[in-house]
Amino acid sequence: MNSSSTPCAPDQLHGIHQAVIQWFSRAGRDLPWREPACSPWGVLVSEIMLQQTPVVRVLPIWREWLDRWPTPADLAAASPADVVRAWGRLGYPRRALRLRAAATEIADHHDNQVPENHSELLALPGIGSYTAAAVAVFAFGQRYTVVDTNIRRVHARLFSGKALPSKTLTAAETRLADQLMPEDIAESVKWNQSVMELGALVCTARSPKCDECPVFDECAWIAAGRPEPDYVPKGQSWHGTDRQVRGAIMAVLRHSPSPVSVDLLLTDRAGAEQLASRIENPGQETADMLEKLWALPAPLEQRERALGGLLKDGLATRHGDEASLPS
Repeated sequence: MNSSSTPCAPDQLHGIHQAVIQWFSRAGRDLPWREPACSPWGVLVSEIMLQQTPVVRVLPIWREWLDRWPTPADLAAASPADVVRAWGRLGYPRRALRLRAAATEIADHHDNQVPENHSELLALPGIGSYTAAAVAVFAFGQRYTVVDTNIRRVHARLFSGKALPSKTLTAAETRLADQLMPEDIAESVKWNQSVMELGALVCTARSPKCDECPVFDECAWIAAGRPEPDYVPKGQSWHGTDRQVRGAIMAVLRHSPSPVSVDLLLTDRAGAEQLASRIENPGQETADMLEKLWALPAPLEQRERALGGLLKDGLATRHGDEASLPS
């Protein structure tokens, strides 16, 4: 295998394409957004939800959303509060509001149909280059290069002999992905889907299952003796971060049937005891969420910063001394 940044010989590359695609036909997961009957809207929703979120967490929420809002117009008509509540604990809830903004644009300017044109997809609110390409490929069967973390990792090992791709997407990686794409449109769609799945299930970051890989014998990383990565990948921290505090505040607002006193959101458990008279039968779920928020070892400054970030992002609104989900 050629371990440089350029693809291998055409015949060899074609063999790799076929091996990975055939593996996918046997081992690929049966996911609802891959079904032929899935609408382009369903594919778009899945792509937004799957950003930095595991499939197992997305599946139930995706099904609930498509049942509740089967078309862009349905979601556009929903209130921001309902949308954020339905997003649940998928994380990065700004995605929910961006998806609603995209749905509004589709309903108002594209006759309630997700546009097929790549440039029109890219022009939708909150839709970046990856998502536009993924929807064009997986919803409409077009030939575009899709490059996510899983695909980058397979490319790095299989063709470049590296344990991991660069920390951030480089122009060289993009060129390599373009060069590796089959010319045939149908085959290019299958290749995008198959190599992504290979990275998700087999060629994983920390414990690759090389003995299950359909292109083990072609892998430049294996041929090079499995060299160590140039850096140690670090997962995103959570405990003690502003993200954790933001998530705890959002959980309170999602579960509360009425606006919540800002003082209650900003205090800790000791302070909450002094504010007990301010709590008027919030309901068990809201009370449980408040307890979790108060238990966080977060100083007042961090709590204020987290709430301020939610207000700035449009995920919460404040009316005087109370806060709630956006109306």
